[in-house]
Amino acid sequence: MVAVRGILAVAFGLYALFVPGLALAAIIMAFGVVVLLAGILAIVAGMRRQAEHQPSWPFVIEGIICVALGLLALIKPGATAVAWLYLISGFAVVSGILHIVAGVELRKQVEGEWVLILNGILTTILGILMVLLPWAGLLSLVWLIGAYSLFFGVLLLVFAFRLRSIFHASPAPRPARR
Repeated sequence: MVAVRGILAVAFGLYALFVPGLALAAIIMAFGVVVLLAGILAIVAGMRRQAEHQPSWPFVIEGIICVALGLLALIKPGATAVAWLYLISGFAVVSGILHIVAGVELRKQVEGEWVLILNGILTTILGILMVLLPWAGLLSLVWLIGAYSLFFGVLLLVFAFRLRSIFHASPAPRPARR
């Protein structure tokens, strides 16, 4: 099973790297299905808790939000992709600015703070570029996911072969004698 997971991860990684536009649609659809199912399960959990006279409203509210987001991802995948992009680019800008501020503050105590400041500048620029060039930003996210998936799959395959060699190297257990 580990090897099968590795093969699937490698296949998806290659797919995302070579056909990023279609891979983005697949990622969004998978996200939509998973969030929709999670929402349904949360609502069911809330209903069960209510039947047992336990607090249920947090589960039901979470479920409704998840169902709405899941349906949005399935009905409007482009809007979901753009929302992801803006969320990630906003995070990059805020994170970059905080790194710059931390680097400036550290100048009084540490040498080499320029690395943190440079990191902050580059991260902020990345966030701004992702907003200015949204489809390039989305494609780069898919490539990053694809590269991760490929790397993850290869590691799973290596692990699967290690497990197989360990399993075949150990002697079979003998039945206990009476």
